[in-house]
Amino acid sequence: MRPPVSRHRPSNEDPSGPRLRPYSADLTPPWKKPRAVPDVPAEPGLVVEEPGTGFCGAVIRCEAGTVTLEDRFGKHRVFPLEPRGFLLEGRVVTLVRPSSGGPVRPARTASGSVAVPGARARVARAGRIYVEGRHDAELVEKVWGDDLRIEGVVVEYLEGVDHLPAIVESFAPGPDARLGVLVDHLVPGTKEWRIAESVTSGHALVVGHPYIDIWEAVKPAALGIPAWPTVPHGQDWKTGVCRALGWPSENTGAVWQAILKRVGSYKDLEPELLGRVEELIDFVTAAGSGGP
Repeated sequence: MRPPVSRHRPSNEDPSGPRLRPYSADLTPPWKKPRAVPDVPAEPGLVVEEPGTGFCGAVIRCEAGTVTLEDRFGKHRVFPLEPRGFLLEGRVVTLVRPSSGGPVRPARTASGSVAVPGARARVARAGRIYVEGRHDAELVEKVWGDDLRIEGVVVEYLEGVDHLPAIVESFAPGPDARLGVLVDHLVPGTKEWRIAESVTSGHALVVGHPYIDIWEAVKPAALGIPAWPTVPHGQDWKTGVCRALGWPSENTGAVWQAILKRVGSYKDLEPELLGRVEELIDFVTAAGSGGP
């Protein structure tokens, strides 16, 4: 006969029944799951690439669901803020809208270049840029100062073109130490023109803007005036301008400081000056890089 079957569970058995191993609802194999990527705030000035189009640019605007990029040619493209949608220094990232509580960094320097937050000034190059006129030098510093520090370019004040030959001789420009010079109102056939021509070489470049005074390189709209007045020949230009516009003519230095405060960026300057300064920066920074 078979022994009777016991209706009682062993004392060491869980009365609730055997435990089952928990399983996730996601049945995707681990090796097929996408790796986590970092969330990166789309701060103005951040340079990223949209891999689908290959468009690379700096963030200039981030709104709900979209980000606007600007490439180095000034072209704008709007992209959706999708997960894993961008490359940052070659790594896949997810751009997210930045916190409104944090400080907003400028997307551009005053010269229009893409800002490089936290960038340190480069060790000064051997090359230099000389700028004729104290007011001219102050304007160059205000608009291009950030760029010049990153590039390691030092700007020197040139008191007058008459001193230029001695400066060039002492500086002795060469392939790794180029010299750029910006002078006022450089007109062909004048004494200043002949001096500039005499010192120009493959390693020394002298350029001039067309304005009688650097004040005139500031767009009238930035100052709230319709135009720069015409000053009769033989009259001091700054004094004549101040009188014509009703500005105090007894202290043109103070007037200039007021003008300088109204210059916020390159947009407030005439293109003839912008082109000359950019030309000098390119010339000096090409030293030692195989440029002409």
